[in-house]
Amino acid sequence: MLEAFLHCRPRLLGIAYGVLGDLEEAEDVVQDAWLRLKAGAPEAVVNLEAFLVTVTTRLAIDRLRSARKRREEYVGTWLPEPLLVDEADPESLAIEAADLSLALLSMLERLNPVERAVLVLRDAFDFDYAEIADIIEKTPTNCRQLAKRARQHVGQPVRRHRSSREQADVLIAAFTTAVRTGDVKELEAMLAADAILYSDGGGEAPAARKPIYGAAKISRFFAGVRRKGYFGPELSYSTVRINGGPGLLRTDATNRPRALIVLESLDGAIVGIRLINNPRKLSRLASPAIGRPSAPA
Repeated sequence: MLEAFLHCRPRLLGIAYGVLGDLEEAEDVVQDAWLRLKAGAPEAVVNLEAFLVTVTTRLAIDRLRSARKRREEYVGTWLPEPLLVDEADPESLAIEAADLSLALLSMLERLNPVERAVLVLRDAFDFDYAEIADIIEKTPTNCRQLAKRARQHVGQPVRRHRSSREQADVLIAAFTTAVRTGDVKELEAMLAADAILYSDGGGEAPAARKPIYGAAKISRFFAGVRRKGYFGPELSYSTVRINGGPGLLRTDATNRPRALIVLESLDGAIVGIRLINNPRKLSRLASPAIGRPSAPA
């Protein structure tokens, strides 16, 4: 039973993360699903994976309902917890394969918990409507309607064409050079005119409380933080894959993550920047692998 659970765990974690946008809470949900399986009559479960997916999804929906109030009271802009993709970690690769970018997870915040679960299950994990209906206890027709309404709210399909790794590397390298040298004109030229910068400090680190709109204002923002030593020589920078896209991780002399910059691009221009300074969301980036137990309790 444990071996079967561990086999399912990457997918379960991806579903919970897609619904919640928070890896730590997703891990708690998956652990709770395992405990419910153990506490019941596992020998009577005909389809173990279907059972675990159902329990995980329902627990994630319930947890998201309680998390909504906390997010409404969050200091500044709330951004999803980033996933640092590690080639050696099957769980991070499984989540990356679902195309759950930070941009998409942010947009999913517009949906109610059930709509969000339906869209994640259908578009990111390819469940059919009959399977989803069993999971959330609605009819297939209702699930189809929920997915349609959710897509209208999000404004785009979950799965999108992703830039190649080579294109992403070129983009992040050019961006890094521009912000570290203070080349405002070069940075502005890389940004779409209607680009948006979101900054998440959670009240625990400096951050812009509201989004910054427009290439000119974003360029001036980075010029300002550079003057304050944000890109000082004592800090190190590395290119990383965050939720499948390009990211720039800023660390101090002790290799402690201090900030993460994630770029979203379209047609060769940067359309979105997500700057995460919140120490809690950065803490696990010090170790690439997702913090999972070797064996569930």
